[in-house]
Amino acid sequence: MEQRALGTQGLEVGVEGLGCMGMTAFYGATDEAESLATIHRALDLGVTLLDTAESYGPFRNEQLIAKALKGRDRDEVVIATKTGVEFDDDGTLHGLNGGRDYIHRAADRSLRHLGTDHIDLYYLHRVDPAVPIEESIGAMAELVTAGKVRYLGVSEAAAATIRRAHAVHPLTAVQTEYSLFERGIEDNGVRDALDELGIGLVAYSPLGRGFLSGAITSPDDFAADDFRRTDPRFQGENFARNLAVVDEVRRLAEAKAVTPSQLALAWVLHRGAVAIPGTKRRSYLEENLAAAGVEITREDVAAIESVAPRGVVSGDRYAPELMGSLDG
Repeated sequence: MEQRALGTQGLEVGVEGLGCMGMTAFYGATDEAESLATIHRALDLGVTLLDTAESYGPFRNEQLIAKALKGRDRDEVVIATKTGVEFDDDGTLHGLNGGRDYIHRAADRSLRHLGTDHIDLYYLHRVDPAVPIEESIGAMAELVTAGKVRYLGVSEAAAATIRRAHAVHPLTAVQTEYSLFERGIEDNGVRDALDELGIGLVAYSPLGRGFLSGAITSPDDFAADDFRRTDPRFQGENFARNLAVVDEVRRLAEAKAVTPSQLALAWVLHRGAVAIPGTKRRSYLEENLAAAGVEITREDVAAIESVAPRGVVSGDRYAPELMGSLDG
């Protein structure tokens, strides 16, 4: 797989990583055996970046990755995990906590759960409005000095926050939602800040939480415990409008002899991001990884823009209570 520099601090990863969240949380039923097989297949196909977080379970996702990597060369994998959402050791959720003491405690816990002596890329999962970003990043920088973490990042941070964080310790990556359905960073200054500061962009939900795969035709496709049932983009008139856009993307994909997922992912990669599509099945993994070989021409860009311009999506990214956790 093609490698891409993530930021300017020396980290390189494959252009597509694997988002592991759905293997243990938020997307309905899970299957550990298939999830482990999917991780193994991803590594065999050249994926180097595995994305996880304490909150995906909680803890179970990091533990799953530890199980998957047992017996493999640790140096072949870039593990990215996240802190800043506070849990007790028993999994009780308390909310955001970007304080120094919690970040240090959480890092040690993640190292235990991951079964490793270092975290390659450590993100602040969400910015804690009660704690100055300088304190949070300063605490994470101490982990770099201690050798427990190699590179730092933030997730879902506003441009001004990114600049303040980067001034404390150079950021390698900013993880944010980015897809044909979510292009807010092109308008709110985040993309400009990343380009100016030399920070890499890691795009989560590059398939619009599966919408852009073309496989979703009704909200009834979701399991009862799938969080998309509460996502505004999958409800009512929003669903119908967004499905109409997906149909247009499908038409373009068919003309190019690729799947809608592959076209949508190839567009994200063409925009310079590292994509971390999430899947818990080998069949979808292989389809997604094939997108790395899809060429996006100027004609393709124009055609995609004609059917999926900025702002085309209907509905907010999250339900109101989750929208409130986004910085800025």
